[in-house]
Amino acid sequence: MWTYPKHFDLIVIGGGHAGCEAAYAAARMGASTLLLTMNLDTIGKMSCNPAIGGTAKGHMVREIDALGGIMGKVADRTGIQFRMLNRTKGPAVWSPRAQSDKLAYQSDMKYTLEQHPHLEIMQGTIESLTIEGGVIKGVRIKEGIDYRSKTVILSAGTFMRGLLHIGEVSYSGGRAGDKPSIGLSKCLEDLGFKLDRLKTGTPPRVNKRSIDYSKLEEQPPEEGVSFSFDPQERRLQQLSCFITYTNAATKKVILDNLTRSPLYSGKIKGVGPRYCPSIEDKFVRFSERERHQLFLEPEGVSTNEVYVNGISSSLPFDVQYRALQTIPGLENVEIMRPAYAIEYDYVTSGQLRPSLETKSVEGLFFAGQVNGTTGYEEAAAQGLMAGINATLKVRAEAPFLLKRSEAYIGVMIDDLISKDLDEPYRMFTSRAEYRLLLRQDNADLRLREYGYQLGLIDEEQYKRFRERKESIESGIRDLEGVKLEFEGRSTTLAKLLCRPEFTYASLLEAFPSKMEERTRDISAAIEIDLKYAGYINRERKNAEKLESIDSISIPDSFDFQKVVGLRNEAQEKLTHHHPGNLGQASRISGVSPADISILLVSLKR
Repeated sequence: MWTYPKHFDLIVIGGGHAGCEAAYAAARMGASTLLLTMNLDTIGKMSCNPAIGGTAKGHMVREIDALGGIMGKVADRTGIQFRMLNRTKGPAVWSPRAQSDKLAYQSDMKYTLEQHPHLEIMQGTIESLTIEGGVIKGVRIKEGIDYRSKTVILSAGTFMRGLLHIGEVSYSGGRAGDKPSIGLSKCLEDLGFKLDRLKTGTPPRVNKRSIDYSKLEEQPPEEGVSFSFDPQERRLQQLSCFITYTNAATKKVILDNLTRSPLYSGKIKGVGPRYCPSIEDKFVRFSERERHQLFLEPEGVSTNEVYVNGISSSLPFDVQYRALQTIPGLENVEIMRPAYAIEYDYVTSGQLRPSLETKSVEGLFFAGQVNGTTGYEEAAAQGLMAGINATLKVRAEAPFLLKRSEAYIGVMIDDLISKDLDEPYRMFTSRAEYRLLLRQDNADLRLREYGYQLGLIDEEQYKRFRERKESIESGIRDLEGVKLEFEGRSTTLAKLLCRPEFTYASLLEAFPSKMEERTRDISAAIEIDLKYAGYINRERKNAEKLESIDSISIPDSFDFQKVVGLRNEAQEKLTHHHPGNLGQASRISGVSPADISILLVSLKR
């Protein structure tokens, strides 16, 4: 085993969405960083749907961008269809989403990482972690090289003992076409980490020329939607997506062949996501329904591959083929890649600190699907936070932690360290108690200051942010300061804008001499802040109450077994998770308000 001559501050294992974000953040903060991946050609690969964002996920991408990450910028440069979801609902749940050109995204991400002077990228398969006295010292790869570092981030995705299923056929793989990582799981188990299995799936890809688009409902792209708060570069050609539906014939084909699905034959042991079920699950769990919506989404401007969103499956190829042929527009379909399910190892909850550093090995961080999450955005957000905190660890500085009231990223990480997962974790707006505070439009106002302090946001970006913030604040002050008579009463423009019949644009049209014309995003921010001011202030007060309990820390040495009066279940859960503060303890399943009261008395003693 040859020792590589350069010692790094940080090694990132895995070039998926978590690894890319972690490596970029650490390098941008000045840490000497090595990104190790099994295949240089699959860095940033979009293994499932080539799409970024969506409900709650789009919020996280904007938060990543506000902090100085790169997912949003790459998505903006390589998107082929942009939409703002949930526009008919309140602004708290408006969510940007983009269909990306999968090859362009992957290429752009790799190129962006390659340009950074503090980042080296190498191909290699991890064999083991090097640990001395409970502290990480580096990694060893099968190619016979020993890399040394002060910290390591493991972001192995679905590669740890990955097992793919297509009907009766099963074979090892990290995803279709890629080898799995076998030794890494055993290494973690030998170190005492508890692993379990999860399952996810992907639908078939079909040939565009075999689709009859005349039978489909077109979904055109929208203008003015983006992820990044920074000026945008020129985009790719914009394309439409299309909608179709399953029917009674589809349902019959699926149910007649249910015994051939590894999901129902017992071959698949891992737990899959409830919120994104396979087509088999949909017809079984929602037995009264036969009509399920499907989205046909192009995978790029230079490929004929179309992603059939909504029909993920592990059924045999012939069943997939016959089922698709029953669907309007797909009667003559050609499958280019079959659907499949994949099982993989993940690290169960209770083994991480809020910084994403492991409790048992100092300097070792986990990020992405290895922590039980699913989705590119969840992985990238964890990677960003792990990259930041590993760098701060090298500097011997305190970790950077986000509260639940500050970001969806904070909600996700708090959930991951305090809740036992019974399925792959996905972010939803419903998981956030304060989602009116955590809107996608104000992610920069919430987080860009942090990004600047961490060194992820440069002076030019910070100047633009300050100008935007001041423009919003001055706009609100101006409207509050203009008094006028309206319908026989004295009021202000700010109060008029709070009325449902007024928008910033209509108010400007009615009182052009009393208002300043502003950009669409600034006027929208002013309008939301004023219209929802009462609700926003109420959420802020509730968040402050939450912070009071979160501020009561629990020492690492605290022994929950010695707390008199705690129920046995609470003692077991608290000992397993060992929360860092009373707020985290209160959010652990199985810990009651009475347990928290007893714990508070004990901590005060």
